[in-house]
Amino acid sequence: MDIKKLWDDLLAQMEIEVSRANFSTWFKDTYINKMEGGVVYLAVPNTFAKEWLSQRYHKKILEILRMGDDTIRSVEYIISTQKKKKDSESLDENSQNKELPLSGLFINPEDNLNPRYTFENFVVGQFNELAHAAAQAIIKKPVAYNPLFYYGNTGLGKTHLMQAIGNHIKNHNKDRRVYYVTSEKFTMDYIMSLQSGKINNFKDKYRKYDVLIIDDIQFLSNKEKTQEELFHLFNHLYDNNKQIIFSSDVHVNHLPNLEDRLKSRFMAGMIIDISPADTESRMAILKTKARINSFNISDEVASFLASNVNGSIRELEGVLNALMCQSQLKGRDLVLSEIKQLTKNTGKIHRNVSVKDVVRAVASFYNIEEETIYNKTRRQEVVKPRQLTMYILREYYNISLPSIGQKLGGRDHTTVIHSCEKIKNELKVNFELQSEINQIKSMI
Repeated sequence: MDIKKLWDDLLAQMEIEVSRANFSTWFKDTYINKMEGGVVYLAVPNTFAKEWLSQRYHKKILEILRMGDDTIRSVEYIISTQKKKKDSESLDENSQNKELPLSGLFINPEDNLNPRYTFENFVVGQFNELAHAAAQAIIKKPVAYNPLFYYGNTGLGKTHLMQAIGNHIKNHNKDRRVYYVTSEKFTMDYIMSLQSGKINNFKDKYRKYDVLIIDDIQFLSNKEKTQEELFHLFNHLYDNNKQIIFSSDVHVNHLPNLEDRLKSRFMAGMIIDISPADTESRMAILKTKARINSFNISDEVASFLASNVNGSIRELEGVLNALMCQSQLKGRDLVLSEIKQLTKNTGKIHRNVSVKDVVRAVASFYNIEEETIYNKTRRQEVVKPRQLTMYILREYYNISLPSIGQKLGGRDHTTVIHSCEKIKNELKVNFELQSEINQIKSMI
């Protein structure tokens, strides 16, 4: 496959579909660094381009690339300070260039660890100090807690902390093999091994690690065969004193459609909740992230953002990325009035909002009757608004799962979990959905 032609074809298509300003700003100096195992590694010039392309254009980029090569299954964005080579130079050679300054800047395919996730840039606050202490115990004394199980809402730093454990062990214990994987990737590996008749290779691969980290375990819901394989893998690693680390967005007891024998294994170790960050911790996180990116942020701006931007730490970092981007484009620091204007749609949500307020806003936005959201109807035009209502109540107002279910028609909490997961998954591929959520939030 000619990767230069593949990217040139995409650029030609994107130039038609986006404005000239956006094309020049975000697609300049981008190129395919390499392609292997169905993954396209797209080199971008800086953090801003990486965030913008991955959040705003990922779905379209993947769609166009697959039109040129249907074996492509995903795109990874890596930061390169090297300019795109001239047409006369081979991008294939570029992908093999040992001098390419990318080492340490992108995910290592051998262990899936991102070297940017370290303890040095992990901000410890009251909301996560127990989780951090457990991580420190593990790196000092292997299998101090086994398994270690983190849970909490998305965007609170679970992945960062787990990968920091992996990176520390990897860098300080060269003989210990570490591997990080999402439950979705684990499931995909298992299915592909079955289809290709290489299930023993799958078993051998995962049983060789000294530290296995599996993220977002809640996605194994209803995947009975994968759960069975994980159960046997767990037993093998545990019996051989190998460290196992899991994460989920809910407590083990609230994981839906997960085998009891797996739940009992998860509960055999240490289970730690990572709660939403307090204002002081959010300020510290902003200052740390800004410093890492060599960006100046005043105490006044940090205080304003920490107090007025709702949502998770990840969303807070997203606002910071937007500010850095705007500052770079303008060639100067933004004044507070500009920042307030830029963040006006992400203002702090009052915590005394009622379920009725959210239902009313969602129903109005989708032009449906409020009562239908409470009813048990499965009409397609009602299902999504109801799921969004549950998601907003859980993610932005931290209403308990049983309470949401009870107030929305007497539903079981597992139904609420399923609805929230459905929306989370859709947000990963449907970037317009976040815009819809923001508009609904502004109506509440």
